[in-house]
Amino acid sequence: MNYAEEKRIRPVSGFAGLAVFIAILLVSCLAIISVCVIDDVDDEVFGIILAISIILICLDCILPAGLKIVNPNEALVLSLFGRYKGTIYEPGFYFVNPFSMAIYPKANDQEMRQKTFAATMAKLSSNEGMEFPGKKVSTKLSTFVNGNQKVNDAMGNPVEVSAIVIWKVVNATRAVINVDNYLEYLSNQTDSTIRNIARLYPYDIISDDDGEAAGELTLRGSATRIAGDMREELQKRVEDAGIVIEDVRLNQIAYAPEIAAAMLQRQQATAIIAARRKIVEGAVSMVEMALDRLKSDDVIDFDEEHKAQMVSNLMVVLCSNKETSPIVNAGSIY
Repeated sequence: MNYAEEKRIRPVSGFAGLAVFIAILLVSCLAIISVCVIDDVDDEVFGIILAISIILICLDCILPAGLKIVNPNEALVLSLFGRYKGTIYEPGFYFVNPFSMAIYPKANDQEMRQKTFAATMAKLSSNEGMEFPGKKVSTKLSTFVNGNQKVNDAMGNPVEVSAIVIWKVVNATRAVINVDNYLEYLSNQTDSTIRNIARLYPYDIISDDDGEAAGELTLRGSATRIAGDMREELQKRVEDAGIVIEDVRLNQIAYAPEIAAAMLQRQQATAIIAARRKIVEGAVSMVEMALDRLKSDDVIDFDEEHKAQMVSNLMVVLCSNKETSPIVNAGSIY
């Protein structure tokens, strides 16, 4: 892509231009009044002065179009007869060539036109005056929230993902010249980036060993790192539009409704199995410890049959979901 080389300009102060306009208007009016009041003015001189005054008045009506106001954190991109002339970033009141025009993104779809019209009518009805949105490019830090995107993760499961993008325009020239509408461009590139990155990772991985997330990245367990990858890719995509992506945060990550119930049951079953495995491991270690202590302290010496019976009883007590009812043996254990 052939980038337009940005040229930052700082035009003449608008107050100086306004003073010149007023001076020209006063001089023209005084000249017309003077030639009309004086009787001995030659007709040829009268015609010349009148013609010059009328030309100056007409010119004075055109020149105010060159007065421009740039607010803080705004940029004004100017063109003259189809050629890019420069960009104003410094806030202030300026006078530029009255024939220069602001380059700004245009709303292409009907919905954006309707929103613009509704906002304008609301301002007119509230006596706030008419505003022409889009004439200047905002360089403020902005937040964009895209809608939920249904994506198949690395395991083929449909998941819904949405993200919050914090961005700003740093090159207003690229934003209005290289792309048709940088807001729509950012929205489309955000959706595409989320789809491309989210499909590379599974929503969640449950290991067979301990029920915890495996070492590889997942959408649920590594959202911050995956969001960083999204920011890097999105930055490459929107560089043509003069946009800088400050941060990307995953706003929502969830299974799609059609499989959410099934996946919940799978997670519950996996958690139960993992918990049971932990309980069994703990019970075995406790039984081993009990037998070793009884033997090392010479408390009692079990034969293999009674040792198996004791192990069975201890495993039932330790692994049971409910409290066991102990039976006291009042006679000989043999």
